[in-house]
Amino acid sequence: MVYDECLLFFLCRIHDSFNVHLTLTLTGPLDHDHNHHEDQAHHKANPDRCDGIEFDAIVPDENGHTFFFKGDHLWNGFKGPAQVSSAFFKELDNYHHLGHVDAAFRMHNKEKPEKHDHIYFFLDDKVFSYYNHSLEEGYPKDIQLDFPGVPSHVDAAVECPKGECNSDSVLFFKGEEVYNYDIATQSVKEKQWAHLPNCTSAFRWLEQYYCFHGHNFTRFHPVSGEVNGVYPKDSRHYFMSCPNFGHGGEANVPKCSEVTLDAITSDDSGKTYAFTGHNYMRLDTHRDGKHTFPIARTWKEVTNGVDAVFSYSDKIYIIKGDQVYIYKSAAPSTLIEGYPKSLNAELGIEGPVNAAFVCADHHIVHIIQGQKMLDIDLSATPRVVASEAPLPISGIEAGMCSRDGVKVYVGSEYYHYETPRLLAFSKMLQEPKTITPDMMRCVE
Repeated sequence: MVYDECLLFFLCRIHDSFNVHLTLTLTGPLDHDHNHHEDQAHHKANPDRCDGIEFDAIVPDENGHTFFFKGDHLWNGFKGPAQVSSAFFKELDNYHHLGHVDAAFRMHNKEKPEKHDHIYFFLDDKVFSYYNHSLEEGYPKDIQLDFPGVPSHVDAAVECPKGECNSDSVLFFKGEEVYNYDIATQSVKEKQWAHLPNCTSAFRWLEQYYCFHGHNFTRFHPVSGEVNGVYPKDSRHYFMSCPNFGHGGEANVPKCSEVTLDAITSDDSGKTYAFTGHNYMRLDTHRDGKHTFPIARTWKEVTNGVDAVFSYSDKIYIIKGDQVYIYKSAAPSTLIEGYPKSLNAELGIEGPVNAAFVCADHHIVHIIQGQKMLDIDLSATPRVVASEAPLPISGIEAGMCSRDGVKVYVGSEYYHYETPRLLAFSKMLQEPKTITPDMMRCVE
């Protein structure tokens, strides 16, 4: 099975011989309905993206709905037929009548809320700024007025937030040239990524970057342009629903009663990960939907699932067997030099570990082994068990501490306590709660 993009937008069925794990519908952002009545007599016949076309631009709006542009048409989402672009962005047709855009991106600039999440379209030497599908006053403008140093007639553009790039930036592509535009300083650095095909459109999705060329795409690193993996790949397998293409078929969304977790954690930036089998799911990507990926895609050294995961001090600790892997939380996840190490060397305990969690702004990791909880001070050297307490719950498989307290998971149910202390010293077993569709992608 290909462990790269094969689970991006379609369905993944994850089973083992004992448990039914998460099965998640990997569609793109949910399509939304627009009832427009346009005279389409002057437009060309609707194109079919399953024919293998080259997109002019790909961009999500402020609600996470992704639009694919070709000529004077677009596709709203990852399924469905083409529609005229002016049905969604009317002024494009009013201003230029040329029936296409050169490039587009969604602005990431939280320092200026009046610009954040706005869509920018580029055509020749002009730029259009849209919010809520309405053209902003004063647009279109010359590109140089909003993006000094960026050339006209660009081929593609994509936003790159700080943390993924060195600063909040926009990458512009024109032929073999790449222009890195710093939003705060309005400075431009020009570079060449000769190994990357000429991009006709570019797309950022869940901190991953894709260069589209022809009907193919290549995933690249936004700072170095580095390409890892076997590329190019046919976009019809991953970014749209086409007959005889795609991975995973039409598997059903699982019942919530069938969902089980191996681990769950939230890092310091708010990214929340749920682990099951050889895969993990992002739970915080509300606009882009909940999607599942192979664990090794993000933490490449972890190839056989996890036993427990916790976050501490901008790092993610992954426990498997008697080994501990520590990664930097910032993308791309990088294994700290010298790891993995043994559980004993890192935490002063022997395995196995069933679950682990750390509460925000605390330095105690709570390790669950069977029906007991061990507290280890991560700020101490050497790290040793500071306290041990019996638990009122057996069979805990995953746990996480968040603003609303501690949740520990047993099968498809979880128990909620306000603090780790109440979990450890509660004399009465609480009523379990069931995993819901709002928490995971599942059905009642």
